[in-house]
Amino acid sequence: MLLALPVGLCVSLPLSGWLVAHKGSKAVILSASLLYSSVLITIGFAQTKWQLMLALFMFGMAGNMGNISINTQAVGVEALYKRTIMASFHGVWSLAGFSGAALGTFLTGLSIIPTYHFIVVFGLCAIIFISANPFLIKNDIKSTENAPLFSLPDRSLLKLGLICFCSMLCEGAMFDWSGIYFKKIVMAKPSLVGAGYTAFMCTMALSRFVSDYFTTRFGFKRIVQVSGLIIMTGLLIAIAFPHFYTAITGFLLVGVGVSSIVPLIYSAAGKSKTLSPGVAIASVSTIGFFGFLIGPPLIGLLAGVSSLRLSFAVMAFMGLCISVLATIRKEK
Repeated sequence: MLLALPVGLCVSLPLSGWLVAHKGSKAVILSASLLYSSVLITIGFAQTKWQLMLALFMFGMAGNMGNISINTQAVGVEALYKRTIMASFHGVWSLAGFSGAALGTFLTGLSIIPTYHFIVVFGLCAIIFISANPFLIKNDIKSTENAPLFSLPDRSLLKLGLICFCSMLCEGAMFDWSGIYFKKIVMAKPSLVGAGYTAFMCTMALSRFVSDYFTTRFGFKRIVQVSGLIIMTGLLIAIAFPHFYTAITGFLLVGVGVSSIVPLIYSAAGKSKTLSPGVAIASVSTIGFFGFLIGPPLIGLLAGVSSLRLSFAVMAFMGLCISVLATIRKEK
């Protein structure tokens, strides 16, 4: 049942790029965002597993349509600013995640059932989407009606996709396994099992608001190289010294390292010389998404065969791969 959402997301990847290229990101943002929040309500009304699976599938599709179109719009905003600001957009996304969790916790504490909770979220989102729509850029950079439904990435986009894959592999592992690592390896108190995940999420969100400054100063290549090394260092610290404070330090570093990679990859893909921004971002996202999808089960498989620490060592190697791929990629 839980696969329904990522399957919907995966299916919509080529469709999202095609729609953005043909209809423009502005039109897709409004329709996808309203659909996204509307489908959320149907999840609350689902009474059978098939209804829930269908709702989750549509939720994944609508969410990714919004993801591709909003990132395409952000590429256009970057062009107007004439400097990198993509990471700040993703920083706001991280803040929205915290806000959603806080709202969910608050409404759950009031014993409000999910259906009413989701209706409240729909109302808030609809107001935001409709209010923001007049301020969106009307015409995308290099938009074309002849864009294919699916296009194989060229060599440059393939390397960007592989960097995204490695980064999202690490993200997926942190999302799903950080708590288990603190419980099984660090042996943290039950009340502190989530501390590693919280540390990771906080530094990932906060670092995105300063990432653009450092990217403007030092450039894409240098930031991605250093980010990969920071991910590797953080994970190795957590592996070598599996104690509470050292593990927290390691997870804080992983959050810093992961923070800027995906935004910078989307920004670079949106400047593709061969594909429209929407199709290029969708192409890179497709490769990266598989990292997010296979990361958690890969960790579990390796942990079952050997140990959880070995699994995290493989994630550390992914950090090194990010630096190597950034080094061998030729900037255009």
